[in-house]
Amino acid sequence: MTNYLISFPSGAMDVADEELEEVGRDAHQVLRQAKEAGAWVFGGGIDETVPAVRVASDGQIIEGPYPVNQQLSGGFAILELATRAEAEAWAARFAAACRCPQELREFMYDSES
Repeated sequence: MTNYLISFPSGAMDVADEELEEVGRDAHQVLRQAKEAGAWVFGGGIDETVPAVRVASDGQIIEGPYPVNQQLSGGFAILELATRAEAEAWAARFAAACRCPQELREFMYDSES
């Protein structure tokens, strides 16, 4: 089984304020379906009111995310699935629920994690 990250940046969700409650219900429904299917590992929304920091090996706190990387924002789900095709199908379900395309990434296998 492979773990997949399904995510979207907060700016990708372009819905009217009056639709947000429905979007939340739809997204939670897909989340519950992933749990019922035994695929759910972890997920949630990034709290964008708390600034990102980098922590150096000596413990020094450096303000902000890595400058060369896109800041992680929005929501994400980590699912454990047998095939990439399954991951693509789940990503499509989240895309429909959240009303925006989802980025799909595969975690590398690491025998120690």
